[in-house]
Amino acid sequence: MLLLSHALAALLNKRSHGGATVAVPGSLMRNDILVAPDLVDRDRERSEARGQGLEPRMTGPKPAVLPITPPPKGAAPKGEADRTRTSGMSPRPLSAIVLAAGEGTRMHSSRPKPLHLLCGRAMVLYVLDSLAGCEVGRAVVVVGHGAERVTKKLLDAAPDVPLEFVEQEVQRGTGDAVGVALTAFSSEELDDVDADIIVLPGDTPLLRAQTISALLATHQSTDAACTLLTARVSDPTGYGRIVRGRDDRVDRVVEQADASEAQLAITEVNTSIYCFRASVLGPALRRITPENAQGEYYLTDVVEVLASAGYRVSAVVAEDALDTTGVNDRLQLAAAEMELRRRTNEAWMRKGVTMVDPGRTYVDTTVQFDADVTLFPDTILQGSCVIGAGTELGPNTRLVDCRVGARSVVENSVGRGADIGDDVRLGPFAVLEPGAVVSDGARPGPFYTSPSE
Repeated sequence: MLLLSHALAALLNKRSHGGATVAVPGSLMRNDILVAPDLVDRDRERSEARGQGLEPRMTGPKPAVLPITPPPKGAAPKGEADRTRTSGMSPRPLSAIVLAAGEGTRMHSSRPKPLHLLCGRAMVLYVLDSLAGCEVGRAVVVVGHGAERVTKKLLDAAPDVPLEFVEQEVQRGTGDAVGVALTAFSSEELDDVDADIIVLPGDTPLLRAQTISALLATHQSTDAACTLLTARVSDPTGYGRIVRGRDDRVDRVVEQADASEAQLAITEVNTSIYCFRASVLGPALRRITPENAQGEYYLTDVVEVLASAGYRVSAVVAEDALDTTGVNDRLQLAAAEMELRRRTNEAWMRKGVTMVDPGRTYVDTTVQFDADVTLFPDTILQGSCVIGAGTELGPNTRLVDCRVGARSVVENSVGRGADIGDDVRLGPFAVLEPGAVVSDGARPGPFYTSPSE
């Protein structure tokens, strides 16, 4: 399977880093990349084996058809029958691609967009969490702006799924980004008709594991070449519209800037979350062009390429459109954090934590509680706080990276990096500096300030 538009990219030089693979930059849509000799040899061998040669280097516009023979009428596309035969066997090989190369100019920040925090964690980490319900062999993360910072953050966070990194030096659209990611895969992986690849944007922190599991289940049960996660929204402004055809199958996705008046009225929108059959993704990427209002390679164009070639393109409508919400500016960041905080508070209350006013209780997803903790209004718990059983916190209390023992009371106080023992009475108006230790049973009294280190 040929992966590149116009030319082959050089193979990425990889180095091992803490269980992950870090790769040097590449791009699949550039015309000025040298051809790697080993790739040429590999494709020559595959050409002779299949009777299909590489296309010559193109100097004009790319053809608008997929270089895969469309299936005869009434017949399944090449590979469909094999996939059907193996559907009842062991789980299909599954990988993920996470697109985290965007600059996020609307954030107006020096921090790379994927690293903006919600409830104490970088948003891209929540995206990786959504893969928890699937047997993902690895995730290839496409980095760009702030590549080193993003890579280090993810390696330090050590998520459960094995990670590899490739860099998209110039952002030429989501189609180019996925093409760059494919350079991390071997030819055998990309030729496997049973293998699937989930593609996720790195700025959808509300995405839940059950939503991705539903996407994968539909993709595999329908033997689709591509399955989209879509959402129905009251105001689709800014989103790509889902255009359906015969048998309610997806024909294409039309971006806002390229949509007609009739298409703009469609309320089913693309979420930029997909599951592709690995063996058709690379060839389909070859057929897309930047002939659109933005002058970019849209991954959404792959949908029309596959549908036009006779492949099935399915769609799953998200049960909760909030799951698919993207974050592009500070307003959307705040709205996403509010929803994530609501989910976090609800989960802890179901586990035995009392929140007198959940709407005025701010708990990072990294905080841990024992049973029977009570949180009064305007309590803020951040970082790696651990709160013991039966403790009462608040009102008007902020603790960051603190440990609080059992049966303690902390009110109207602040602390950072402190250790508070069991049966302590702290506050009001106490200040604990980093490294402070309050012994079991202590009662420091009002206005207590711990000594600085």
